[in-house]
Amino acid sequence: MSIIQYEIQDRVAYLTLNRPEKRNALSPSLIAELHQTLQAVIQNPQVKVIVLRANGEVFSAGADLEYLQTLQNNSYEENLADSKHLSALFQTIYHAPKIVIAQVEGHAIAGGCGLATICDIVFASPNAKFGYTEVGIGFIPALVSVFLLRKIGETHAKDLLLSGRLVAADEAQRIGMINFVVPQGDMRVAVQKYAQRICQQCSAESIGLTKSLMTQVQDLPFAEAIELAAQKNAYTRQTDDCKRGIAAFLAKEKIEW
Repeated sequence: MSIIQYEIQDRVAYLTLNRPEKRNALSPSLIAELHQTLQAVIQNPQVKVIVLRANGEVFSAGADLEYLQTLQNNSYEENLADSKHLSALFQTIYHAPKIVIAQVEGHAIAGGCGLATICDIVFASPNAKFGYTEVGIGFIPALVSVFLLRKIGETHAKDLLLSGRLVAADEAQRIGMINFVVPQGDMRVAVQKYAQRICQQCSAESIGLTKSLMTQVQDLPFAEAIELAAQKNAYTRQTDDCKRGIAAFLAKEKIEW
């Protein structure tokens, strides 16, 4: 049985972690298969939105600790190469030109929390808990820290990363880790409705350009960020999607993206 289940419905790709007996721990095989599947989905022109979810009671418990233990005798170079596999997965999600939604029904811990919060939009059930618990086992939340600092800022990130404490879904929403808290029984419908709204009402090209711009401007001095934004503004005015969208708006016609 595949550890990543994959299906497409109405232009939405659903990628499901399927290792419930191991609490969907991030083993090398799961990371590799998820990354490979994501890359294929990103290239698929029939897909506009990607939903990441999980089977079982836990979204993901983070790194496979049994596997990490076997790595302790590896050289620094070997461990660096291994770490870069997860880094590549995180970067693929973060830089994907399509919206990636995390559907979290159950706890998301350590690397599993990183996997969820790196996504563009996060839905969580009220029973879900989030946390970066690495410091409690003598490890560090290295990769996820880069993304978490961008997402919620230093004040909240320091609290979570240095204490290793778990937070409930409502607190995670309040500090900006996640977007929506939805009753578990309503979760699938809520995610589907959100994804379909994106599919029907938003230009795929505009989504990709906006995500790219948001990623880039955070690394630039203000003047350079504004200049880049102006360049992207000018470029987008010449795209087919922009021309179609403005024409439809002026004609009071509904456009199907």
